[in-house]
Amino acid sequence: MTDAAPTETAPSTGYVVEELDVPATMQDHPARVAAFRDWLEVSDRAEGAVHGLAELAWTPDEYLPMCHTPGAPTRLFVARDADGTVVGSAAYDSKTEPGTTNCWLAVGVDPAHQRRGVGTLLADRVEQVARDAGRTQWKTYAVSRQVGPASGDGYLQAPTGYGAVPADEAAVRFLLGRGWRFGQVNRISRLALPADASVVAALRERATSVAGAAYRAHAWTGRTPEQWIDGIALLHTRMSTDAPEGDMEEPEDVWDADRLREQEAELERAPRTMVTIAVEHVTTGTLVGFTQLAVPDAPERAVMQWDTLVLREHRGHRLGWLLKVEGIAYVEREFSGRPSIVTFNAEENRPMLDVNEAVGFVGVGSEGIWEHRD
Repeated sequence: MTDAAPTETAPSTGYVVEELDVPATMQDHPARVAAFRDWLEVSDRAEGAVHGLAELAWTPDEYLPMCHTPGAPTRLFVARDADGTVVGSAAYDSKTEPGTTNCWLAVGVDPAHQRRGVGTLLADRVEQVARDAGRTQWKTYAVSRQVGPASGDGYLQAPTGYGAVPADEAAVRFLLGRGWRFGQVNRISRLALPADASVVAALRERATSVAGAAYRAHAWTGRTPEQWIDGIALLHTRMSTDAPEGDMEEPEDVWDADRLREQEAELERAPRTMVTIAVEHVTTGTLVGFTQLAVPDAPERAVMQWDTLVLREHRGHRLGWLLKVEGIAYVEREFSGRPSIVTFNAEENRPMLDVNEAVGFVGVGSEGIWEHRD
């Protein structure tokens, strides 16, 4: 973690921005932990005011390990008012590897303090961090109240031709005003649990009949078995090249066994269990697809479906369907009582949206993906 930079003040508002000293654990120095909690609370509140989805809020114990991703530590910033209360949050994420050109920025403002220059102050800070680090491709994710496709003068259409966001949303106006380019829409979908067992069984039968004996599904919790470590590392790498990215180029993000083990060790500190479903190509003995679901220890919290990918060269065999239904069945069998599974998919990823809709996922929101070239 870099040393915290000096605070900056917006002369016309009195708000100040400071970089946090991110705690190593939730048992770290109380002041660091308290500041981190304040950061996350404002971040969750800012997003929740837009999409209204309480299930998407993070707990501090869940979020903190992701701030310590090996080779890509997160830098966090807060805006404080004259009383010292945190009213805005921002984050900068990028790999530390030499030659890295891309990064991810995030800004959130407490609804009660919007339209007062707080977002501008935070954005100026993290954008300058990106410039100082030599990052020329910036991305951000802006949640939206929109559910499903839309058209008309009141919407900004994604250049992919799939999805839109309301033109009057504050984040849309803010990003356009700062020269960001709208690139893609992700649909947020929710499956209420328990799922319809007959539907899941029918879809599994259909998927396995198409995949045939050429493919075999495997499942595990926690750390990846040694047998599959290189295969999962490759699938993580291919997430950066094979997943739909609209017309925004995504640099290859290379994973190896060491990086994966470091990441798994960090994620184990969170109060959740990682479930992995992977598909093996039997002839070659290699993994060609996977999905991961983060299952919170607290049974009242939603399961989050993270990365899902089938390698391009193995598509067309219903492997995405197989991964989806095997994941649902595993969660319901081993972690019964969870209220739902929530997942994010590109609006142009019709094959995955087809299986989501077939099994019972319902669109509940969207997020726009934006890019800035500096």
